[in-house]
Amino acid sequence: MRVAVISQGGQVSIPADIRRRWGTTRVIVEDRGDSLVVRPLPDDPIEAAMGSLAGPGPTSDEMRRQYREEEIEAEERKWGLR
Repeated sequence: MRVAVISQGGQVSIPADIRRRWGTTRVIVEDRGDSLVVRPLPDDPIEAAMGSLAGPGPTSDEMRRQYREEEIEAEERKWGLR
């Protein structure tokens, strides 16, 4: 784990060895409420996604069940029940 400093202009420097490892110049920053997630963004997102949906996926019943579970969790977080 590394510590990064946020400049007055809101910039964060990512160490060079990490930038080289991921081989990208752009990142996605996701605010999860209690944490930030920084993920590399491929230079060509379409090429990076090629083949990612190959193979069998979840059934419609599985997708509905997962959606219901996520909705319940979101409501519990909203009302402070979790």
